[in-house]
Amino acid sequence: MPTVLAQGKTIECPQGANLRQVLLQHGVELYNDGASVINCHGIGTCGTCAVQIEGEISASNWRETTRRSLPPHSPTSDRRLACQTQVLGEVKVTKYDGFWGQGDTIVWTPEG
Repeated sequence: MPTVLAQGKTIECPQGANLRQVLLQHGVELYNDGASVINCHGIGTCGTCAVQIEGEISASNWRETTRRSLPPHSPTSDRRLACQTQVLGEVKVTKYDGFWGQGDTIVWTPEG
């Protein structure tokens, strides 16, 4: 069974599970600032659930690719949208600052 390591939590989930849902169901603080209230609830249009991911995950779909091509994100960034990402194996997640998670300062790491 795949595992997700985020904000000091080790979470087991089914293969193919939606990363956003896994993180929120286990109390991981996925959104920065007011984005916890103002977000698209997982349809991939706002970009506020952007995180850095290491590990085995699904390829970027058209919705995520489109959103990440618009500011403040960049298609060359190493960030992914948790709401459009499926967990396929062992995964480590890091969250950065900025309303959209696009900043350079780490908010939390896989370990805490």
